[in-house]
Amino acid sequence: MAPRRRIGEFELIARYFAPLARGFDGAGGLKSDNAFLPADPRHDLVVKTDTIVAGVHFLADERPERVGAKALRVCLSDLAAGGATPFVYQLSLALPAAWRESWITGFAKGLAADQRRYGVVLCGGDTVVTPGPLTVTITAFGKVARGKGLGRDRARAGDELWVSGTVGDGALGLLAARGQLRGITPRQGASLEERYRLPQPRSALGSRLIGIASATTDVSDGLLADAGHIAEASRLAVSVERDAVPLSAAARAAVAAEPKLWANVLGGGDDYELAIAIPPRKRAGLLKAAHAAGIEVTRIGRFVRGAGVQLTIGGRPAAVTRKGYVHF
Repeated sequence: MAPRRRIGEFELIARYFAPLARGFDGAGGLKSDNAFLPADPRHDLVVKTDTIVAGVHFLADERPERVGAKALRVCLSDLAAGGATPFVYQLSLALPAAWRESWITGFAKGLAADQRRYGVVLCGGDTVVTPGPLTVTITAFGKVARGKGLGRDRARAGDELWVSGTVGDGALGLLAARGQLRGITPRQGASLEERYRLPQPRSALGSRLIGIASATTDVSDGLLADAGHIAEASRLAVSVERDAVPLSAAARAAVAAEPKLWANVLGGGDDYELAIAIPPRKRAGLLKAAHAAGIEVTRIGRFVRGAGVQLTIGGRPAAVTRKGYVHF
């Protein structure tokens, strides 16, 4: 008898945990990374929890300042996708038995710098010792106007798919950190590696998307996977044109030297850019918002009736070899 297939992350959530959220509209059926809680007559709280583990989500020898910053920023990226302004956060820290106070000093320094950068403050948490690897969990809270928060489930057929910044740098940066990229200069490798080690949440853009975007998500699992999350939640299909996907100079050099790296670019994750669905009539509003935030945005596809993710190259359908990062 063949072994039973192990279910994936989203199937696990839908089967076991989504039923526990029934009766609370702000949970959105657990189909979004954010929850929306009424805060006062004018605001909702947008809440996001994320966990990063040494050797899985960051390099085991990463500087403690960078670990603290990355743990906070991956949560702030989701708040940006919800259209929220950062407010406070809680920290749960599971330290390996051999932890040192000097490491904590650096970790707290990284958090303190980003608290100033993003206007957020620690408000609680928990600290334990574990026999396993270093694990950091942050729950971040943001504010958004009551009922105006952005999610994944309101895209409409005909909406355009846009993305902020450049795509693929995070996944290629991990390869660069491991010495597994060729055909690029040391400076280009360092640029990619920096994108992996220290993501840049698009907080300045996210809150400006209120009233413009139909649906949003951050690009953490991979561009195709995350565009697919919007499509699935909105009961649509999405088409992505590979040649329109914006690449940094370093990423472009890497895929020119090794074209198979397109799979990493489109499906590797760790970019923490925003994927944005907008009706065509809102295009000027999006460009104005992006300019005000100082962030480039690029149109890369369209949502249509149907289901699934379609990749095109030169307008022709192409096979998808890697859709996104698989957690399980």
